Amino acid sequence: MPDVRLASPQGKWILLTTVLGSSMALLDSTVVNVALPHIGRDLGADLAALQWTVNAYMVTLAGLILLGGALGDRFGRRRIFVLGVLWFAAASLLCGLAPNAGVLIAARALQGVGGALLTPGSLALIQASFHADDRGRAVGLWSGFGGVGAAVGPFLGGWLVDGPGWRWVFLLNVPLALLCAPIALRHVPESSDQRAHTRFDALGAALCAAALALLTYALIEARTASWTVALSAVAGVVAAVAFVLVERRGKDPMMPLDVFSSRQFTAVNLVTLCVYAAFGGFFFLAALQLQVVVGWSALAAGTALLPTTVLMLLLSARSGELAERLGPRLQLTVGPLLCAAGMLLMLRVGPDASYLADVLPALLVLGFGMVTLVAPLTASVLAAVDTARAGLASGINNAAARAAGLVSVAALPLLTGMGEEAYRSPRAFDDAFGPAMLICAGVLVAGSVIAFTTVRRPAPDCPRPECRTHGSVLTPPLEQGARGTARDR
Repeated sequence: MPDVRLASPQGKWILLTTVLGSSMALLDSTVVNVALPHIGRDLGADLAALQWTVNAYMVTLAGLILLGGALGDRFGRRRIFVLGVLWFAAASLLCGLAPNAGVLIAARALQGVGGALLTPGSLALIQASFHADDRGRAVGLWSGFGGVGAAVGPFLGGWLVDGPGWRWVFLLNVPLALLCAPIALRHVPESSDQRAHTRFDALGAALCAAALALLTYALIEARTASWTVALSAVAGVVAAVAFVLVERRGKDPMMPLDVFSSRQFTAVNLVTLCVYAAFGGFFFLAALQLQVVVGWSALAAGTALLPTTVLMLLLSARSGELAERLGPRLQLTVGPLLCAAGMLLMLRVGPDASYLADVLPALLVLGFGMVTLVAPLTASVLAAVDTARAGLASGINNAAARAAGLVSVAALPLLTGMGEEAYRSPRAFDDAFGPAMLICAGVLVAGSVIAFTTVRRPAPDCPRPECRTHGSVLTPPLEQGARGTARDR
């Protein structure tokens, strides 16, 4: 049984290690969008290359994150976590030194592999190390400090882009890793799951990543209407079907399809796909809109987006408490509608927009909507499955959110008619930004309708989330497992 106490020196070192590791991934997911215009100008990249700069990372991360958690259970959580940290740092170094867009995109894909190893590992180390009496507080501190890192990300990214340059957005991960890895090796105890001696679903992970990559390619390059695009789309569909067949027939699938026999679990994941598709597209395009069209610096654009994360940090725990009293249905219905209203308010953000009059009201409404829906969304995912499968359910939900975001980033420019050079033209980008916000708002309304018609109040003794404080705007919290039932507490 884990017996490290939070107040002990070792407990503090473990907490620092996990915060540093998770902060690397959170920082990276929030700062890159702010750097995109500068990356494009410096490397002579078109809009498709900027889309791939975001999506190459998301493809490998979403496709491999479930496998990454299984590797830690089998070979040692600390070992896989440290491997992920060092891998992430090496890929970040390659990103920072990339001489062209092609190398940057390949390095971003490698970054996603490292992220898939370290992201589930940081929370798993807390679960496996701390005494049961301290575990809840340790998770709270971990998620809180991680949220602070997510909040600092856009501001720090903007400062780096305007100052030392966009390459430092990636190079910053190297010293963090060089600090994190030795601390982990010295102070974090090794742990594993003695029951995890089954085969790994490497084929399923490869098919999942391949399907995401091929379909993303087809969406990004669809404007060319070439045979390559058509073949990629067909191959992506074939890979997706093969993935489903492998998961259905495999002995040890990474995503057992019987978990979707719960109608509630399926419904909540459909809501997840809707809301995080909208969020992924919004934060990708909003960072560009504020710089390309409004004319703000990277620092100003990054700072402008902070209110959503700050509201999440301050109010997510209270939102979760409210959902426990009222049930999740009301918040999962109202939250997406508030987010849709926030995106409609962004239609006012054009040339010479005012931050106080135009941008801030939209972000505040969006932020309150996110606060309203994220905590009950996670609680509903956990409540829809048996306690023993809570970690699996959370992993699937987290991967679904990432996949929705990458599809949105790939599809929105196509659906709104953005040309390859649109981000270089304020007028062309602004003309496409409005329809994109309308599409995102429509997807959110669809998510609200699904929630209203399908989500039901969970049983009183269902698993409850451990991560009460959450700061990421692009993914729901990743739960290693459930804290237990109401009667356990």
